[in-house]
Order: sequence, then structure tokens, then C-alpha cells
Amino acid sequence: MDDAADGTRSVPKGRTPRLPPRWFVRSAWVVHRGLYRVTRGRKGLWPPRPERWGTMQLTTTGRRTGRERAVIVAYFEDGPNLVTLAMNGWAEPEPAWWLNLLATPDATVVLPDGRFEVRAHAAAGAERARLWAAWQAFGDDVDALSARRSRETAVVVLEPR
Repeated sequence: MDDAADGTRSVPKGRTPRLPPRWFVRSAWVVHRGLYRVTRGRKGLWPPRPERWGTMQLTTTGRRTGRERAVIVAYFEDGPNLVTLAMNGWAEPEPAWWLNLLATPDATVVLPDGRFEVRAHAAAGAERARLWAAWQAFGDDVDALSARRSRETAVVVLEPR
């Protein structure tokens, strides 16, 4: 695979990443959020390990309603920053939480060890290439999965406020 100018690698033609059906992905999200709520946060979040990403709750401000919107997303730590991907189960549309952050970059995250205020930005250039490579190190085929989308998948950096 050749490296593209944006730091991602191209996916060989004919290679189709295997994903569960969309209904299954959405059901898994509902169950995950339900588990987190029912256990009052005792289950559902975990810290990243060297070989695997962790999960956090991200609360944004709705761009249309102004209400708080919470989602659980995967992340890893890059120094003091948290890094996630703006994917929607690798479906075509941008996730609502990312659109909310574009409108209002200030947000709150809940990690297994506490709650923190953050400010979001999309990584670009060398920073994006480095962070994308870090996602690849977790063993997920992010190149093939991102090829399912017509637009580039944003690498979102959440900096402490």
C-alpha cells in the first residue's frame, strides 16, 4: 500500500472491510450506553492500554438545541490530550457529536478516573499523520474502514481546558 499525501495509506482495490450490519452496530451503541446509565458509570468506560483503545463519555452542546448531548467514543491518550476518530460506525454521514464540536469546540469528557473540560480541534498535516498511525497500531484496519466513506475521517484532538 502506498502512502497518500495526507499520511493515510491507500486501500487495495477489491478489498472490502467486513463490518457487522448497521442495525447491529446501532444496537451495540444503545446497549453500551444503557449499561453505563444503569450502573451509574461503574461499567461501560475503560482506560486505554498499550495494545487497545479505551472508551470515554463525551458531552457536547447540541448545535441546534443548545442542550447537552452525551455519547461514548473510543479514545487514546497522546500526552495530556485525548484522541478519537469522527466516525459514525464508518457510515457515510459525519457523527452528530463531531458536528456539535465544530459549532462549539468546548466539551466535557468522563474517563474512568474523572471528569474533565476539553476543547476540540481536528488534527491536520503531520499531527494527523502521526495520530492516524497511532490508531493503526491498535490493530484496527482504519485504512480499509475509512475507505468506505467518501470523505476523510477527522482525527479529533481533545485538549484539556
